Amino acid sequence: MFATRTAMNWAADDPVREHVIQVFAVREAAGRTAVASHQSAATLHRLALLKSPPEPGVVTLTLPPTKPRNRTAPADVRFHTARLPREHVTRLYDLPVTTAARTVVDLARTLPFTDGVVTADSALKDERTTKPELMSILETCASWPGVKRARRVVEFADERAESPLESAARVAFDRFGLDPPELQATVHVLRAAARVDFLWRERKVIVEADGLVKYTDRQDLIAQFERDRLLRDAGYRVIHFTWREIFATPEVVISRIRRALADSGAW
Repeated sequence: MFATRTAMNWAADDPVREHVIQVFAVREAAGRTAVASHQSAATLHRLALLKSPPEPGVVTLTLPPTKPRNRTAPADVRFHTARLPREHVTRLYDLPVTTAARTVVDLARTLPFTDGVVTADSALKDERTTKPELMSILETCASWPGVKRARRVVEFADERAESPLESAARVAFDRFGLDPPELQATVHVLRAAARVDFLWRERKVIVEADGLVKYTDRQDLIAQFERDRLLRDAGYRVIHFTWREIFATPEVVISRIRRALADSGAW
């Protein structure tokens, strides 16, 4: 596709383009029937992955069942064998790639539930696919391994989740038995309106996911502090959690939320 120097310039500072070059190189050896799939397809579609990149430099390809392959694949290649109907394949960067819908289902079948939800939420949020498309793929793959888990992922997925952290938190809330909150809800206080990540409206409890890029400078922190004060003055209980908390000590986050839900008084 590119001379080496041209390729390096084209891919500079863009991990997706870097991965495109890696897929081209691996597919050259694997053969023309190989299709970028799973994590590689998610990367090329620019879908969110909980572990991103999952394994730096590793390319994931799907081969048709009729294609023989060497079972001792290189360490930087992951091969899958499966049927790929024509409508499950598209082209990106002049490469055959599984469609966004097929990619979501493949990852939901083969990865843990939280990972599958992160990618499914991302695909729906960015309008790369729809739930009817995902259900159609599931019907095609009805007898495949992992389809039961994939169906749960699709049913649970929600386009309103705006980040992998929010998606992972939704899974934790469900796993610990919390009632589902409203997502990206609007709360009116005084003459202002605030959009919050999670809201239990009847209990006046707000939960915010504090990702790595949510507060880029001191002014962001001050604005968040002032907004929280207005919400608390209006009788809402406001709880924040971080990446580390939801993955390392989710029970602590859940405990804080339960106490707030049980508390009928304002903070």
